[in-house]
Formats: sequence, structure tokens, C-alpha cells
Amino acid sequence: MADNKEGGIVKTGHGEGLKMAVSLLQEFELPEGLLPLANVVEVGYVKSTGYMWIVQQEKVEHEFKMISKLVSYDTEINGFVEKKRIKTLKGVKAKELMLWPPVSEITIDDRQPAKIHFKSLAGITKTFPVEAFAAGQ
Repeated sequence: MADNKEGGIVKTGHGEGLKMAVSLLQEFELPEGLLPLANVVEVGYVKSTGYMWIVQQEKVEHEFKMISKLVSYDTEINGFVEKKRIKTLKGVKAKELMLWPPVSEITIDDRQPAKIHFKSLAGITKTFPVEAFAAGQ
């Protein structure tokens, strides 16, 4: 993954890293609360490829109360970000029954801008209201 980071803009420390992560979510029209991070070590972004990475001190589990969904964010999260989408996502899992399948893609479809779709590696897609991932949720 080091090759993917080449030429990237990097912010270190919780304050600057979190600010950059939120800024990227805003730039690509994704909900600001999509990545509830804690103790950020580093956030990076390569504009030419869309590759984004986040390193945090510890894994974070967050419950999105509006949809009663528990999501786990690993110490390292990465993927390729583009308008209304993060693809080839690694480091994010959503609890389904007793399992934690990895989320591989997050998309907001222009035809349904109020809905956000989470696709797992198994090809299963779950759809939720975008507002459930607003900042502070």
C-alpha cells in the first residue's frame, strides 16, 4: 500500500487529520459522520488516484442510532474516494446478526440522493437514509 501513498498530501495528529478527513467527505459529497474517528494518527490523500488512508490509534466501534447499526473502524482504513463513492474500501465492517462482514464499497446514487448503499465483499448491499450518517449521529 506504500506505493498507493506516493505523492499524497498527509496530515498528522488528531486535529489536523480529522479536519482533512471531514474535508474529503465534504468534497466528495459524502456524509460527514460516515467515518467517526478517534485518536487519529494520520490521514492522507492522493489527488491523482483518489487513494485515501486513515490511521488511528485504536479500533473504533460506533452505533448509528437512527438505523440501529454497529460499525467497526479498524486502526487502518483505506480506499479510493470519488464523487459520492468510496470503493475498494478496507478496514470497515458492519455487524449483521453475529457476523462482521467487511464493507467494500459505499455509494450515494444520483437517482436516490437521500439513500446511501453499503456493499460487502460477498456482494450483499444494504441501503440506509443518508441522514443517519450526518455529523453527530
